[in-house]
This record gives sequence, structure tokens and C-alpha cells, in this order.
Amino acid sequence: MNNKTFMANNQTVQHGWYVVDAKGLTLGRLATQVAVLLRGKNKPTYTPNVNCGDNVIVINADKVVLTGNKWSDKLYRRHSEYAGGLKTLTAKELMAKQPTKMVELAVFGMLPHTKLGDQMRKQLYVYAGSEHPHTAQKPVEFKVEA
Repeated sequence: MNNKTFMANNQTVQHGWYVVDAKGLTLGRLATQVAVLLRGKNKPTYTPNVNCGDNVIVINADKVVLTGNKWSDKLYRRHSEYAGGLKTLTAKELMAKQPTKMVELAVFGMLPHTKLGDQMRKQLYVYAGSEHPHTAQKPVEFKVEA
């Protein structure tokens, strides 16, 4: 009887493809489930120090929902590192300028901020509309629980 614990490595991991429709979904609930797919925590072979995650395509990112007054109250800030260089956008302004950025920032905040996290970030593809150029990979539709 073999009682050895299985540890995944780069040679044994297989990265699948999922497509997630963000239409009508709450931003945070969508982001948590996408982050789980990117990390690979939905697999029984999850290993913390290996990129076990799948490639995730998020479509209809411009139709994501925010609850309460977040469209006007939620602020996205960045700084140019120069004095007085703070730039602030509301969620509504950010959605108008870059419709995919809100989903990306929400998911990226839930991934590790390490080299492994950088690999996981490259496996996320976010599109504002319902079309995506990854049909050759035959992505499986993933239903997010609301």
C-alpha cells in the first residue's frame, strides 16, 4: 500500500480553460470564485507552491453589478509618486473608461502578491463584451453561484 502524499509539480499539472459570464453578477462574489479557479483550489491536487490553476476567461465584464451606493462611493486610487500626484476615479468613471479594469483589480487583490501570483494573473482574460478569441481552447462554461 502506497501512503505517499501527492505533490503536484509543473510537469504533472494540467491547466484547463473556463469561461465565466459576469452578466448580472456581484463584483466581489464573481472575483472570489474566479480567484479560486486561478489558484487551483477547486482541484484535489492543489499544491500551494505550484501554479495548479486554470485559465479563466471572463466575458461581459461591463455588465457586472455593484450593491448599494458603490458606483459613486467606491474609489480607485493611484499615485504617480510625484507630489500631488494622487489620481482618484469612482467606480462609475472607471467602468466608463476601462470596463475590464474593475474585474481585474478585484481578482488580482485576491491572488498572492508573489512571483507565483504573477503567473496566475497571466491566466486571467477579461473582456467587456460577450465575444472572446479563445474558442480554439474549447473553454468549459463555469456557473458562478450568486
